[in-house]
Amino acid sequence: MSLWQWFYEYFIKPIQANEGYNIVNTLTYAVILGIMAILLYRRLKKIGIKFDERFFKALIPYIILGPLTRAMTDALIYPRTYLTVTPGIYFVIAAIALTSLYIVWRNCGSGEKFYPLYRDIGWLLVGLDVFILLLNLGKVHFVWKTLYYFVPAVIVAESFIWVLSKKFALIRENSLLFYAHFYDATSTFVGIQFMGYWEQHVLARFLIEHTGTAASMYALKFAVIFLVVYLLEQVIESEEEREMANFMKMVIFILGFAPGTRNLLRMLMGA
Repeated sequence: MSLWQWFYEYFIKPIQANEGYNIVNTLTYAVILGIMAILLYRRLKKIGIKFDERFFKALIPYIILGPLTRAMTDALIYPRTYLTVTPGIYFVIAAIALTSLYIVWRNCGSGEKFYPLYRDIGWLLVGLDVFILLLNLGKVHFVWKTLYYFVPAVIVAESFIWVLSKKFALIRENSLLFYAHFYDATSTFVGIQFMGYWEQHVLARFLIEHTGTAASMYALKFAVIFLVVYLLEQVIESEEEREMANFMKMVIFILGFAPGTRNLLRMLMGA
């Protein structure tokens, strides 16, 4: 097998045929994400960006923009290309978010004006997506039955985290991460158990196939997030390491909230 055949088999074909992820591309994307996260952290820190609550709030519209655009691709509002499906769409959204950040930083610096302006640009982009969605409502076949399953399931799931947060400090101090990933797990559970969808990720697909239920996603999510957060807390010994940990937690939050939102929007759009 030539290098091109190998690349096509593991990276191009899965996108063309909508086959989901395999072990090779999953590990590759994970390594790329890790490297990009480290480089991004160093660059943003160098220009004076603080990874605190202000930055997180300013980032929220960009976190929503990715799954909204992806769901609109599923609904055939945007053309299906390598740049509008996973993982390409998230590289595109990252590029948009970073370009917006750079433009705002160049004009305002990293002071108090930076955060609201950066946030507002993000909401403007989300608004543009919503406007295009409204213009193309004829292509969307809303499935409101999704909420019949999703709402009670997510309430039960998030209530479980809420109860645990009252008893365990590690969960309480990182509750947003657990809430985000149980939200994602719920979207997967509802999609597979009730709406006829299938799991694209390798490990999750293996677990679901061998347990016979998508509810196993809750156990997987809880175990992984608990372990990652525990390890992060163990290595923090300085303010510098605390800031790095905060940045990594933002990345972990995005990895839960964004796929969960895409799944939910896709089901609602009947895509």
